[in-house]
This record gives sequence, C-alpha cells and structure tokens, in this order.
Amino acid sequence: MSEQPRQTRVAIISGIRTPFCKAGGVYRDLLADDLGVYVLKELIARAPFDSEIIDEVIIGNVMQPAHAGNIARVIAVKAGLPVHIPAYTVNRNCASGMQAILSAADRILLGQAQVILAGGVESMSNVPILFPKQMGNFLAGIKKAKGWMAVLKMLLTIRPALFMPQIPELLDPLCGLTMGQTAELIIRELGVTREEQDAFAWESQKRACKAIENGRFKEEIVPVPLPLHYKATQLIDDGPRFNQTMESLQKLRPAFDQLFGSVTAGNSSQVTDGAAALFVMSEDQAKALGLRPLGYLRASAEVGLDPCRMGLGRVYAMAKLLESEKLSLADINLIEINEAFAGQVLAVLKACASDEFAKKSLKRDKALGVIDRHKLNVNGGAIALGHPLGASGVRMIFTLLLELNKLKSKGVRLGLASLCVGGGQGQACLLEVDP
Repeated sequence: MSEQPRQTRVAIISGIRTPFCKAGGVYRDLLADDLGVYVLKELIARAPFDSEIIDEVIIGNVMQPAHAGNIARVIAVKAGLPVHIPAYTVNRNCASGMQAILSAADRILLGQAQVILAGGVESMSNVPILFPKQMGNFLAGIKKAKGWMAVLKMLLTIRPALFMPQIPELLDPLCGLTMGQTAELIIRELGVTREEQDAFAWESQKRACKAIENGRFKEEIVPVPLPLHYKATQLIDDGPRFNQTMESLQKLRPAFDQLFGSVTAGNSSQVTDGAAALFVMSEDQAKALGLRPLGYLRASAEVGLDPCRMGLGRVYAMAKLLESEKLSLADINLIEINEAFAGQVLAVLKACASDEFAKKSLKRDKALGVIDRHKLNVNGGAIALGHPLGASGVRMIFTLLLELNKLKSKGVRLGLASLCVGGGQGQACLLEVDP
C-alpha cells in the first residue's frame, strides 16, 4: 500500500496592526485604503523575504468606500507591491478579516499559492453618507440642462427633502433589525441581566487597560503618524477607559430599546477605525525560508442561522468546529469571542452550557460545555479595544497566536476564535502552536 502524501499545514508567520481608535477621532482624516496601505507597507518592510514571492493579497472590508472599489487591489498597488500580484476583497460582515485569512488558507491547501498577505481594514469615520435618490436625479438634471432657463427651471424644483442625509446604520436587510436589536432578542431568550452585561464590560475594560500597561500589545501594534501635519503619532488603542467604573456603566440609558432594553453604549463594542494584516504560508514554504511560524490554522467552520438570532452564530460555529476536530471546549486553552455586545457574549456562554439549548438548537444530547472565563478574551475585547468591522477577525487571530506563544511553555497549545455575523451567520477557527 503506497504512503499517502503529507498535507502541508497552513502557517501564520507574522503580522501587525494599527492602534484601534475611535471613529471620528485621530484617524478621521485617514481613509480605509490609507490605513491598509500603512499596515501593508510596514509588514512588507519587516518581512525577511522579497515581496516578489507573494502570490496574492486578500483583504476583508465591510463598508466598502465608493472611491476604492476592490479596496484590496487599491491597497496592494499603493503599498508598492509589484503590479503582477493580484488582490481581491472579501466581505462576510464582521468576520471579513477572518474570512480573508481562511480564504488564503483555502488557496494554499489547494496548491494554488504558497505565500498570501491577508488582512482587514475599516474606516468607520469615513462611511459614505447617502442622500435621497431624488437628489441624484436633480443633480443629473442640472448637468443635462441646456441654457440658463433650463437650469433655473431645475433650481425651482429644489425641496428641503432633497438635503435630508441617510445616515448609515448597521441594519440587517433580512430581518429589519439593527445589530443592537438582535442582541436584545437573544439576551431575553437566554436570560442575561443588565448587571451581568455591565460587569462583563467593566472586566473587558480592566483587562485591556492591564494589557496596555503590561505592554501586551506592543508586539502587534505599529505606531501611526497622524495627519494633517504628521507631528503626532498614535501609539496605543484609544478605546480602553482607564477610569471606567461600574457606577458609570450603570447610569447609561439603553441604546436600542429605550423602554425594556439593557444594551447600552457602555456594554457594546465601540465604533472604531483600524487595520491589520498577516502573512499566511504553507508550512513547507516557511521551512524553506527558514521562518518560525507564530502558529497554524488547524480548522474552521461557518454556519447560517436565523438573522434575528445572529449573535448566537458563534455557538453553532464552535459546535460544528469542535465536532469536526473531535474536541471539547475543555481541550481549548484560550478563546477569543468577539465582543460585539457584552450581552451577546454572555448569551453565547449560557447557550454553550445549556443542555436544553443543545438539544433544541444544536441537535446534541448534551451541552457544548462551560467556557472558563479565565480563558476568554484575556486581554480584553471589542468593548474596550473597538470593532473596526473588517479588521477585527485579523486582530483576534493575531492576538490569540501571540498569547498562545507566550504561554506555550505551560502546555498551552490550542486557541479558538469566533465571531457572529450580520445576516445570520457564525464563523470560528481553530489555531495551534507547536510545543
């Protein structure tokens, strides 16, 4: 019987990210492609190999800017990569950054690439503000008008409604709810209290602030010079609140359901700008280049579910992933669950530990298991650090791998990262480091 060829593992080599900063703040004059270009340039400059060996660039982005269609290609060329290197953009809403990495892994496992630069970027400061269609018709009419009389006739049709902007909001087109409203639904379904949410948010802030003080993020962050004069430099994430108290969190009003809600600005992720990128390679190529990977992408899973309950997509994705790998939650050493809303994460924890939920929703005899809070988001999460939609999945994977490496001398080896996805999806990936 002939020996089967060994399948190469997908290695994650190195990465960087910008500080994550609040929308409308220090990055307000940087467009999404500006942030992406800065990260790619820096990552390429640090690489101990020639950029010519890069096979492709894949970038996750959600609120895709009108001025930069296929923003991945725009970023790649502006970053100075040779024009023969192709690039494409992926959009799986909040999991877009993770999807970029998983798409890179697919290409590598198919043997169609050896080295891919994968990342994610989002500028929530510069999401386009739309005007009514009638405004477009009016401007087109002005452009086509011949003679001053025709122009005057068009001007007389101006109405105040033409100037009413349509402010973008994260509204799910499938269920008509905002992401915060979907959070309220599963919070009630799983019995999560306002006090639990505020306590979780406070813990996220404390962990992130401690991580900053201890220099945990220095290895992953590249400082960003700030326009317009580039005399100041952003060194750290500006979302973590070092003076946060439970009392201040408890004073905040519900943001999405004024009468009966419990989701507030304080126990939700912050609206944030940022970019992150990683080199993804075949293990064989990494060995040929003499590189030591941060870790390996072992498996992934994607699921679909009712868009109204999209926050629970992580439970379904984790269940599918663990079943395929014949693992339990107890086998996982560190876990990153995106903190879109504190209530969502707590609902996920309750659903994982519930036999009733497992039987009803996961078609399992027993609960998925209890997630140890000491393993979860150990350096804080999006409530403190922010959630630049297209970049969050990349940050989570990068942060998780760095933390696994810091602890691997203690036998820590496996990490799991998961996000919920607007439109009713969930995604998870399993990472491992060598002993």
